[in-house]
Amino acid sequence: MQVQITIRGRQYTVRGDDNEEEVATVARELDARLAEVASRTRSFDEYTIALLTALNLASELRQLRTQVKNRLSEVDREAASLAAMLDSLMPADGDGSTEGD
Repeated sequence: MQVQITIRGRQYTVRGDDNEEEVATVARELDARLAEVASRTRSFDEYTIALLTALNLASELRQLRTQVKNRLSEVDREAASLAAMLDSLMPADGDGSTEGD
């Protein structure tokens, strides 16, 4: 795959195995984020804008990872609780055989 993208007015050719539309979408989103940071920090150069944007994205990624980790822990607890409930509802069978053997 090869796709042309534009970020901060500069064109780049990206080559890789990813979906072209996905790469183009990510590039548009990144360009928008860079423009947003640039609008709030007009006096900074492009490198600083890129660095501040990267820090913002890294912070969001860290928060999302924490949220996913917490949610997975909740799901694990809920699954363990359900498994315990199901175990308690299963009939106790002392010899391990099932009815009709």
